[in-house]
Amino acid sequence: MSTTETERTPPREPEAPRGVSRRGDTIFAGLAKGSGLFIMLALAGVALFLVLQSLPAIGASGENAYGADNIVLYIWPLLFGTVLAAIIALVIATPLAIGVALVISVYAPRRIARLLGYLIDLLAAVPSVVYGLWGRETLQSWVFPIYQWLADNLGWIPLFAGPVTTGRTILTAGIVLAVMALPIITALCREVFAQTPTMHKEAALALGATRWEMIKMAVFPYSRSGVTSAILLGLGRALGETMAVALVLSASGVITINLISSQNPSTIAASIALNYANASGIKTNVLIAGGLVLFVVTFAVNFLGRWLAARGQAKG
Repeated sequence: MSTTETERTPPREPEAPRGVSRRGDTIFAGLAKGSGLFIMLALAGVALFLVLQSLPAIGASGENAYGADNIVLYIWPLLFGTVLAAIIALVIATPLAIGVALVISVYAPRRIARLLGYLIDLLAAVPSVVYGLWGRETLQSWVFPIYQWLADNLGWIPLFAGPVTTGRTILTAGIVLAVMALPIITALCREVFAQTPTMHKEAALALGATRWEMIKMAVFPYSRSGVTSAILLGLGRALGETMAVALVLSASGVITINLISSQNPSTIAASIALNYANASGIKTNVLIAGGLVLFVVTFAVNFLGRWLAARGQAKG
């Protein structure tokens, strides 16, 4: 047999010794495949439910569409607020998460790095309602003087035009979402940084590179796709958050980029949480239609993040 034919021939699985049953492997494989199929069916069922329940809301208007002329005009401001709050959260959380991940994986001693990693991971265990109460009762009072300073000194920038009457703004909601997305992005970035080949890092240091230069030349190029997927998964976390935003944000349903004014856009998840208890008839279908839009956006973001992670692993 030639070398080419040998390379093309897949390796044969080792045969089980006599008297040893493969029944356990067969059962495990069946359970694994069944679990994966069940998740796919559950996801398809959720999507089908949302689509069917959203169809009656297509012609909703006026009071049935919460004062909007049609369903698009109702959902569009909510989608704008959802994306705006998520972008604010990423702008704040991404550099912090990457910095903390670098400290844990590169700079800090092992004991301190392990302790810091545990503390960051604990942030993911805090319920969202606790974050909402913290933002409503504590954070908004801390940031209120800062918002006043921004309006007084940087009011010529549309983002900080003001007027400032409360600390419960879209920027405060974005800060709370940033804290909530921080452990997800940090954990994924930490794992990606740890997978950088040790020889690459040692080679850079042996050539006289500083630790920061080693990170730029060896760590970042290797982990670019993984970091991107981590950011996108953090974005998916921020997009779907409900209770924290509902408790923090003083929303009025407008479309504005003014981050510190009392006139704030709401989010889809917060709108559903606040209105669903009192909704009936077509109003319920309108809220479900908003949930369908959020489902599609979140699914697309998470799918893109997983795809980038898988692509990065395949290249590695």
